[in-house]
Amino acid sequence: MAMKQIALDIGLARAPTLAGFCAGPNEAALRHLQLWAGSPTRSPVPTYLWGPGASGKTHLLRAVAEALREQGASAGWLDASVLEPPEFNENWAVVLLDDVHLYTAVQQHAAFNWFVNAQTLQRGVLAAGALPPADLKLREDLRTRLGWGHVFQLQVLSEPERRAVLRQAADARGVFIGDEVMDFMLTRFSRDLGSLMQLLEELDGYALQTKRAITIPLIKSMLENE
Repeated sequence: MAMKQIALDIGLARAPTLAGFCAGPNEAALRHLQLWAGSPTRSPVPTYLWGPGASGKTHLLRAVAEALREQGASAGWLDASVLEPPEFNENWAVVLLDDVHLYTAVQQHAAFNWFVNAQTLQRGVLAAGALPPADLKLREDLRTRLGWGHVFQLQVLSEPERRAVLRQAADARGVFIGDEVMDFMLTRFSRDLGSLMQLLEELDGYALQTKRAITIPLIKSMLENE
């Protein structure tokens, strides 16, 4: 049991990184964020990312938070699960607003307050949602602020792109995945690359623990034993 626990813990403990983001059609957004997050004189002009689920919005926001953490900087984080948002903190280098299309009135109030404070102190704002700014059903003062800076539309990676990324990740781990297994993973599981990467991590751990190669029966067996 200990072995399985260790294998899974190692896999799930990794924070998303900008370097680990599989850009595909989203190269422009990734390059923009790499320059922005890496610059000591970060531009206070806000950036807004929008696109469907599984296009990488949350990965990019978490990766920026991680890049800042490595620089010794902190960030304010607000998503739809934070029911009672904290007050704005002057120590924050940037404000990260995820899933803005789901915000309650309380969250919209906090997001607007954070935005105004960030602008006053020349701090950056990076936000993400499922819709372009004009279509967001949010209070007008927040909606217009989200749309006045850099806006990038993200797209979901195509099936061949997801396949190439998974293949690359498996090779990097020294894991052999046959074409049938690859087909099974891509057709049976989420289109979300993050979920597929997590599945690969878990499969690698489970294969090590059971001393078996990664096959379709192994995947089924792992899912039954979860």
